[in-house]
Amino acid sequence: MATPSRSLADDIRGRSDAELIDLVLARPDLARPAPADLTSLAARAGTRASVQRAVEALDRGHLQVLEAVVVAGDAADRDVLLRLLGTDDAETVDGLVQDLWRSALVWRGADGDHVVRTVPEVLGTAVAGLGAPMRELRPSARPEEADPEHIAATIAAAPDDSRAMLERMTWGPALGVLPTASAGRTTARWLIEHHLLVPVSADRVALPREVGLVLRDGRLHRTTELTPPPIESRQVSLVDAAAGGAASECLTHVDELAAMWGAEPPRVLRAGGVAVRDLRATQTALDLDPDHTAFMVELAYAAGLVADDGEVVPVWAPTSEIDDWSSREAGHRWGTLALAWLGSTRAPHLVGRRSTGAGPANALGPDIQWPAIRAIRREVLRELASLDPGGAPAPDSLRERLAWRRPNRAASLLDEAVDAVLREAEWLGVTGRAALSGAGRALLGTATPSAPGQTDAPLVDRVAAAMSPHLPSPVDHILVQADLTAVAPGPLVGGLGSFMRLAADVESRGGATVYRFTPESVRRALDAGWTAADLTETIRRSSRTPVPQPLEYLVADVARKHGQTRIGGAAAYIRSDDESVLDTMLASRDLAPLRLRRLAPTVLVSSADPRVLVDLLRDNGFAPVHEGLDGAVVHSETPRRRAGSRRRTAGPTVSPVDRAHTQALVDGLRAGEATAEQRRADDETRPGPRIQAMDPIVTLSLLRDAVADRHGVWIGYSDGHGATTRHLIHPQRVEGGRVRATDESGHEKSFSVHRITGATLES
Repeated sequence: MATPSRSLADDIRGRSDAELIDLVLARPDLARPAPADLTSLAARAGTRASVQRAVEALDRGHLQVLEAVVVAGDAADRDVLLRLLGTDDAETVDGLVQDLWRSALVWRGADGDHVVRTVPEVLGTAVAGLGAPMRELRPSARPEEADPEHIAATIAAAPDDSRAMLERMTWGPALGVLPTASAGRTTARWLIEHHLLVPVSADRVALPREVGLVLRDGRLHRTTELTPPPIESRQVSLVDAAAGGAASECLTHVDELAAMWGAEPPRVLRAGGVAVRDLRATQTALDLDPDHTAFMVELAYAAGLVADDGEVVPVWAPTSEIDDWSSREAGHRWGTLALAWLGSTRAPHLVGRRSTGAGPANALGPDIQWPAIRAIRREVLRELASLDPGGAPAPDSLRERLAWRRPNRAASLLDEAVDAVLREAEWLGVTGRAALSGAGRALLGTATPSAPGQTDAPLVDRVAAAMSPHLPSPVDHILVQADLTAVAPGPLVGGLGSFMRLAADVESRGGATVYRFTPESVRRALDAGWTAADLTETIRRSSRTPVPQPLEYLVADVARKHGQTRIGGAAAYIRSDDESVLDTMLASRDLAPLRLRRLAPTVLVSSADPRVLVDLLRDNGFAPVHEGLDGAVVHSETPRRRAGSRRRTAGPTVSPVDRAHTQALVDGLRAGEATAEQRRADDETRPGPRIQAMDPIVTLSLLRDAVADRHGVWIGYSDGHGATTRHLIHPQRVEGGRVRATDESGHEKSFSVHRITGATLES
């Protein structure tokens, strides 16, 4: 139990190291950047931005209890909380309040629990659908008008139509528009005259919080949900086998994607991403539906296997990592993909959806970035891991469970994201038949820990070890059929798989893959440098069945026609009616870098750019001119060069706030706090208030507290010449980077926050 404190700062300074570690782990934003001491940590924990992040991360149970603490007021009795929550489960409520204290959303004083000052600001005036308190809506209201018994008696005496109007506002919203009809205005007038509604504008009225609570019979929520709803599930078998099959198919798709983009890489759009046409071509080649294709492309990108090549005309191409990845054992390859998927902040299911721009979001484009999807993936897997092995959840109950976990997220976005995560997990092999696989549990870190004394292998190795036994064993042979097809009875070993993707087209997939040899596929192999003899011999050596004559005839016929017509490339040509001039050029050693070659007695070709060719020939005593496509002379113009736009690069990665990092942070905070205490002790021996330089966050927090408590503050203020003066001020408001306050003489002044070097409360 924490020592009673006078403020959040006192509360945090009184916590043990373990409690401070729990606080930082619960709210990682407090650790970036590292605060100087515990006072700075407390000030940061009380800022609106940090509190908003913490509140948004609460589940429905903690959020309902926090709302009850806010409505009950500071130091409220536990019985009041139980009455507001409509429950008698004191143990559960106490545990949830303790969690809120652990996260520094509540601090513990001598008189009871207090919410952090910025929590009501984050929750807003309509806490749990209730309106503002009576004293805020009507400062002149008498105390008895807010008394529950008086309100209940007034409601009981209300006309039926007035009571009906109140019932429509009971569970929110607490702000209503006055009816335009005379009857409705008469009804509202009765409620206003009896102070059950308060006018806030010419046509709007508000339901005071006290009236709303009476209408709700003292309960804060229509349904109290302090514990998560159960997940309905069914038991399925062969989970790991199904997951292994899906993982094997996933590896095959990545191999095919790399082979396709390695041969014909798609262009990078100006705004980033892959064009719809290129993605559709990839979809046809992989024989997948659009969502599955987008997932495979994003998965390869997340794993670092494809990327923008960064050239002048950029394309999406396999990276150098693909070669090392392809040579690894299948389980290790899958582990790399699975870890990349779990840690990615990109949401493939958004591909094709309407984005913030003019059109739909493109795969690998910036609109697919959605950091929240990473947390949703982990939450979905945690819920799956909470079921018994082999338990496949009912999607509706899983959505309800996750909606309870994250009540502040939009239900439609969350449901769509949950469905996408379940779908992607099945494609990847993290789940099998909708149940979490053993490899999925290892991926999440919920597998059985290593025995004492054993050293944990790297995470990718542990994940690979969990998946490897369930992956189909690779085969080193095919079965060639008489109809120009070949059947691979399993995943092919690396070299044979690459050969079959080159020399044949995939016709169907499944437990066995069917390839078909076509004139186009054979021509593709010949273009890659294979000869007809080598091609036929490789097929014969790899097949457990004889090579049929139709296949031999196909290879021979395509090879006979292959290369009869040749096409080459040349950047420039040189033509001259004087053959001796061309002979001189060919004989010149200075022109050897141009690699001139004669195609006809009066024509030479070169791979050099025409402008380079003209300049070099002129440097060597020739007098060429540049000729256009129509044969006319091209007259040179003054060049107008423009610099290309700078390409954005990804920023540096930030290490996670884990327990080891947090322990080091707490040690530093303790040392900083000891130094600060020593400085405060030294200041107490000196006459007059001493104003220390402090973190701006601490200064802002102190000034806001002074505004709320109407307390005087001594500040150090730096003028335009760098001189620091002291001022005793009474802050009125803090906004826009300035403090509005009255000074010692009673005059109102404005102080720039960035010039305040430090502050201390008036004693």
